[in-house]
Amino acid sequence: MRIPFMKHVTWYLVIAMFIIGIAPRVDAGLAPSEIIALTQIDRTADLVKIQKVLEVKAISERLMQFGLTQDEVQKRLIQLSDQQIHQIALQLDDLKIGQDDVLAVIIALLFIAILVVVLLKLTGHKVIVTK
Repeated sequence: MRIPFMKHVTWYLVIAMFIIGIAPRVDAGLAPSEIIALTQIDRTADLVKIQKVLEVKAISERLMQFGLTQDEVQKRLIQLSDQQIHQIALQLDDLKIGQDDVLAVIIALLFIAILVVVLLKLTGHKVIVTK
């Protein structure tokens, strides 16, 4: 039995997948507003956030390697404007300091292993391990 318009639907899907495949990946996000003025409360909150990150042992050791002491870092922070401090505080959320995505790697490996086993079962192949 022949399905009408099957050739047209097939070509439509091929062209649609091609167009979807060549479309560039776009990352969108919220742009911070430049009009909003920062208050003193925001500056202190941002400074507290930055200070918590600077207290991490890995960060303080890395700053020591660059030849910076805690006092020098504090002096440089004081010299920054409110906007610069707020920008640093916003970018700290994107950092992964001393953290690894071990759980994500383990889940990905388990998923790949399960996928391989399912594909082997579906194709009828057998894997025999001998010494």
